[in-house]
Formats: sequence, structure tokens, C-alpha cells
Amino acid sequence: MKGVKAKITRGIPVNSLIECADNTGAKVLNVIAVIGYRGVKRRMPACGVGDMIVCSVRQGTVKWRKQVVKAVVIRQKKEYRRKNGIRISFEDNAAVLVNDRGEPVGTQIKGPVAREAVDRFSVIGKVASFIV
Repeated sequence: MKGVKAKITRGIPVNSLIECADNTGAKVLNVIAVIGYRGVKRRMPACGVGDMIVCSVRQGTVKWRKQVVKAVVIRQKKEYRRKNGIRISFEDNAAVLVNDRGEPVGTQIKGPVAREAVDRFSVIGKVASFIV
């Protein structure tokens, strides 16, 4: 996992439901915690594109349902600004299930993947079909 190059607005707070964008069998994820989050007292932790999160699977196959897993956020609705001045936002919030080393569990990713997530977790870029 590499450092973040840009300051990304954190648009997905803890306890929000996000889509699982890979072919593992999980459909909907509930964000439990943000790994590496250092915040202010009484502030709700939040995550953005490229952050690793801990989540529980709310909908999906029987194998994945009610499991606590790690994931990487690849898309967010809240717009964020890149270093070159472009502002980017996606249609939905989505994540990809990963193991402890940051390697994706699935073999395909549905939809576009943000470049910030690929810069931080380069293995996700090998599985992604479309990088924005």
C-alpha cells in the first residue's frame, strides 16, 4: 500500500451501505471501520477513494453473508479534486473485497475504478477493466 498523492474528500461515513463491485458473490457492504483513520474526538470516521475499510456483508450469497471482510473503496459519489484541477465524482459508492495484503479476492471488477485506488493498490489495476 502506497501513500496518497492527493487530499481526497472523505465522502462515505461509517455505517453506510455501499455496493460490492467484484464477482465474489457479495452485493451490499456495511462500513464498520476505516483502517488508518486518525480523526478528531466525537467525529464520525469516514473514508474516500483508495481507503481500506472493514465491512460486513449485508447482501450476497450464503457463503459471504454476515462475514466481516476488508475492502478498498474504488468509487464515491462525493466529488473530489485531483492535483491538475479536475473534479471527479461517480454514480455510486463501491468497494472491492481484498485480503490482508491488499490483493483483490475476486477476478473481475464491474464498472470504472478511480486512478487513486489503483495508484495506492496496484494489484487492483490488473483486475480492473476501466480506470478513470
